[in-house]
Amino acid sequence: MKRGKAKRQQHLEEMIAHNPFITDDALAEHFGVSVQTIRLDRSELGIPEVRRRIKQLAETNHDDVRALKNEEIIGEVVDLQLNETAISILDITEDHVFVRNGIARGHHLFAQANSLAVAIIDDKFAVTGRANVRFSRQVYAGERVVAKARVTKKRDEWPVITVDSYVDQTLVFKGEFVMSTGKEM
Repeated sequence: MKRGKAKRQQHLEEMIAHNPFITDDALAEHFGVSVQTIRLDRSELGIPEVRRRIKQLAETNHDDVRALKNEEIIGEVVDLQLNETAISILDITEDHVFVRNGIARGHHLFAQANSLAVAIIDDKFAVTGRANVRFSRQVYAGERVVAKARVTKKRDEWPVITVDSYVDQTLVFKGEFVMSTGKEM
Protein backbone atom coordinates (compact mmCIF):
# COMPACT_ATOMS: atom_id res chain seq x y z
CA MET A 1 0.00 0.00 0.00
CA LYS A 2 1.31 3.43 -0.89
CA ARG A 3 2.37 5.70 1.92
CA GLY A 4 0.02 8.49 0.72
CA LYS A 5 -2.94 6.14 0.67
CA ALA A 6 -2.22 4.86 4.17
CA LYS A 7 -1.91 8.40 5.49
CA ARG A 8 -5.13 9.47 3.73
CA GLN A 9 -7.01 6.47 5.12
CA GLN A 10 -5.77 7.17 8.65
CA HIS A 11 -6.85 10.81 8.36
CA LEU A 12 -10.17 9.70 6.80
CA GLU A 13 -10.86 7.45 9.80
CA GLU A 14 -10.11 10.31 12.18
CA MET A 15 -12.34 12.74 10.28
CA ILE A 16 -15.27 10.31 10.25
CA ALA A 17 -14.78 9.50 13.95
CA HIS A 18 -14.85 13.25 14.69
CA ASN A 19 -17.81 13.94 12.37
CA PRO A 20 -19.85 10.84 11.44
CA PHE A 21 -22.20 13.05 9.37
CA ILE A 22 -19.54 14.02 6.84
CA THR A 23 -20.41 12.99 3.30
CA ASP A 24 -18.25 11.24 0.73
CA ASP A 25 -18.45 14.38 -1.42
CA ALA A 26 -17.06 16.54 1.38
CA LEU A 27 -14.31 14.00 2.08
CA ALA A 28 -13.38 13.80 -1.61
CA GLU A 29 -13.14 17.58 -1.78
CA HIS A 30 -11.05 17.71 1.40
CA PHE A 31 -8.56 15.10 0.17
CA GLY A 32 -8.60 16.20 -3.48
CA VAL A 33 -9.59 12.74 -4.73
CA SER A 34 -12.66 11.28 -6.40
CA VAL A 35 -15.76 10.17 -4.52
CA GLN A 36 -15.05 6.65 -5.77
CA THR A 37 -11.61 6.74 -4.10
CA ILE A 38 -13.26 7.71 -0.81
CA ARG A 39 -15.77 4.87 -1.19
CA LEU A 40 -12.95 2.40 -1.83
CA ASP A 41 -11.03 3.71 1.20
CA ARG A 42 -14.12 3.41 3.41
CA SER A 43 -14.74 -0.11 2.10
CA GLU A 44 -11.18 -1.18 2.86
CA LEU A 45 -11.47 0.30 6.35
CA GLY A 46 -14.89 -1.26 7.00
CA ILE A 47 -16.55 2.15 7.44
CA PRO A 48 -20.18 2.28 6.30
CA GLU A 49 -21.61 5.06 4.15
CA VAL A 50 -23.02 8.15 5.86
CA ARG A 51 -26.68 7.05 5.95
CA ARG A 52 -25.77 3.80 7.66
CA ARG A 53 -23.49 5.63 10.14
CA ILE A 54 -26.34 7.98 10.99
CA LYS A 55 -28.75 5.09 11.43
CA GLN A 56 -26.28 3.32 13.74
CA LEU A 57 -25.91 6.49 15.82
CA ALA A 58 -29.67 6.88 16.05
CA GLU A 59 -30.10 3.31 17.24
CA THR A 60 -27.40 3.40 19.90
CA ASN A 61 -27.20 6.96 21.25
CA HIS A 62 -30.77 7.76 22.08
CA ASP A 63 -32.88 8.38 25.16
CA ASP A 64 -36.62 8.46 24.64
CA VAL A 65 -38.11 11.85 23.78
CA ARG A 66 -40.81 12.81 26.27
CA ALA A 67 -41.98 16.25 25.13
CA LEU A 68 -42.75 15.42 21.48
CA LYS A 69 -43.85 12.53 19.36
CA ASN A 70 -41.20 11.40 16.87
CA GLU A 71 -43.24 12.69 13.92
CA GLU A 72 -43.33 16.16 15.54
CA ILE A 73 -39.54 16.49 15.47
CA ILE A 74 -38.16 18.29 12.44
CA GLY A 75 -35.09 16.41 11.23
CA GLU A 76 -33.83 13.04 12.38
CA VAL A 77 -32.59 12.84 15.98
CA VAL A 78 -29.39 10.80 15.95
CA ASP A 79 -28.20 11.43 19.50
CA LEU A 80 -30.21 12.35 22.57
CA GLN A 81 -29.04 12.54 26.15
CA LEU A 82 -32.00 14.01 28.02
CA ASN A 83 -31.25 17.27 29.85
CA GLU A 84 -27.72 17.29 28.38
CA THR A 85 -27.10 17.14 24.62
CA ALA A 86 -28.82 16.20 21.36
CA ILE A 87 -28.03 16.09 17.64
CA SER A 88 -30.36 16.00 14.65
CA ILE A 89 -29.88 16.13 10.91
CA LEU A 90 -32.08 17.66 8.25
CA ASP A 91 -31.46 17.13 4.55
CA ILE A 92 -32.66 20.22 2.71
CA THR A 93 -34.77 19.28 -0.30
CA GLU A 94 -36.50 21.29 -3.01
CA ASP A 95 -39.57 21.33 -0.73
CA HIS A 96 -37.63 23.38 1.84
CA VAL A 97 -36.39 26.16 -0.45
CA PHE A 98 -37.73 29.23 -2.21
CA VAL A 99 -38.28 28.43 -5.89
CA ARG A 100 -36.85 31.76 -7.09
CA ASN A 101 -33.40 31.36 -5.49
CA GLY A 102 -33.02 27.85 -4.03
CA ILE A 103 -32.40 29.17 -0.51
CA ALA A 104 -33.95 27.25 2.38
CA ARG A 105 -36.81 29.02 4.10
CA GLY A 106 -35.67 30.04 7.58
CA HIS A 107 -38.60 28.50 9.38
CA HIS A 108 -37.28 25.01 8.54
CA LEU A 109 -33.95 25.72 10.26
CA PHE A 110 -35.77 27.30 13.19
CA ALA A 111 -38.18 24.34 13.43
CA GLN A 112 -35.30 21.85 13.45
CA ALA A 113 -33.53 23.74 16.24
CA ASN A 114 -36.69 24.45 18.22
CA SER A 115 -37.96 20.87 18.11
CA LEU A 116 -34.51 19.64 19.19
CA ALA A 117 -34.55 22.12 22.09
CA VAL A 118 -37.95 20.80 23.17
CA ALA A 119 -36.92 17.16 22.69
CA ILE A 120 -33.84 17.47 24.91
CA ILE A 121 -35.96 18.38 27.96
CA ASP A 122 -36.99 15.45 30.15
CA ASP A 123 -40.50 16.74 30.71
CA LYS A 124 -43.62 15.89 28.73
CA PHE A 125 -44.88 19.48 29.01
CA ALA A 126 -41.78 21.29 27.69
CA VAL A 127 -42.53 24.23 25.40
CA THR A 128 -40.52 27.18 24.14
CA GLY A 129 -40.90 30.25 26.33
CA ARG A 130 -38.55 32.53 24.40
CA ALA A 131 -36.03 32.22 21.57
CA ASN A 132 -33.16 34.36 20.34
CA VAL A 133 -31.88 33.21 16.95
CA ARG A 134 -29.38 34.26 14.32
CA PHE A 135 -28.95 32.99 10.76
CA SER A 136 -25.32 33.28 9.64
CA ARG A 137 -25.44 31.97 6.06
CA GLN A 138 -27.96 30.77 3.50
CA VAL A 139 -28.64 27.05 3.18
CA TYR A 140 -29.44 25.49 -0.20
CA ALA A 141 -31.22 22.41 -1.52
CA GLY A 142 -28.98 19.36 -1.31
CA GLU A 143 -27.21 20.50 1.85
CA ARG A 144 -27.35 18.63 5.16
CA VAL A 145 -27.94 20.64 8.33
CA VAL A 146 -26.56 19.13 11.54
CA ALA A 147 -28.06 20.74 14.64
CA LYS A 148 -26.28 20.29 17.97
CA ALA A 149 -28.14 21.20 21.15
CA ARG A 150 -26.96 21.42 24.72
CA VAL A 151 -28.52 22.48 27.99
CA THR A 152 -26.40 25.45 29.06
CA LYS A 153 -28.06 26.65 32.25
CA LYS A 154 -31.22 27.02 34.23
CA ARG A 155 -32.65 30.49 34.55
CA ASP A 156 -35.11 30.54 37.48
CA GLU A 157 -35.75 26.85 36.84
CA TRP A 158 -36.31 27.52 33.14
CA PRO A 159 -33.82 25.43 31.14
CA VAL A 160 -31.79 27.32 28.53
CA ILE A 161 -30.86 25.35 25.43
CA THR A 162 -28.24 26.48 22.92
CA VAL A 163 -28.55 25.05 19.41
CA ASP A 164 -25.83 25.46 16.78
CA SER A 165 -26.61 24.25 13.26
CA TYR A 166 -23.91 23.52 10.71
CA VAL A 167 -23.53 22.68 7.03
CA ASP A 168 -20.18 20.99 6.41
CA GLN A 169 -18.89 22.37 9.73
CA THR A 170 -19.83 25.96 8.83
CA LEU A 171 -22.20 27.58 11.33
CA VAL A 172 -25.46 28.51 9.58
CA PHE A 173 -27.83 29.06 12.52
CA LYS A 174 -27.47 29.76 16.22
CA GLY A 175 -30.29 29.83 18.72
CA GLU A 176 -30.85 30.17 22.43
CA PHE A 177 -34.16 28.73 23.62
CA VAL A 178 -35.54 29.39 27.08
CA MET A 179 -37.90 26.55 27.83
CA SER A 180 -40.96 26.34 30.01
CA THR A 181 -41.83 23.00 31.57
CA GLY A 182 -44.85 21.60 33.34
CA LYS A 183 -43.27 22.59 36.63
CA GLU A 184 -43.79 26.29 35.91
CA MET A 185 -47.35 26.05 34.63
